[in-house]
Amino acid sequence: MIDIFTVVVPHLLMGIAVWRLMHNDALDSDPILPGIKSTLARRKARTSMRGQDTPGA
Repeated sequence: MIDIFTVVVPHLLMGIAVWRLMHNDALDSDPILPGIKSTLARRKARTSMRGQDTPGA
């Protein structure tokens, strides 16, 4: 009985912690992300103009 208890309680606590982290609004917004997205979009547009991303080029 104690063996089941020692296995179930930590897993239950970890499950609660993961559940709370998944519903945290602070994880959904990253202030650095818009800058990275614009940099990647510019880089992709620049390489596609040169024809590197087109098949058979």
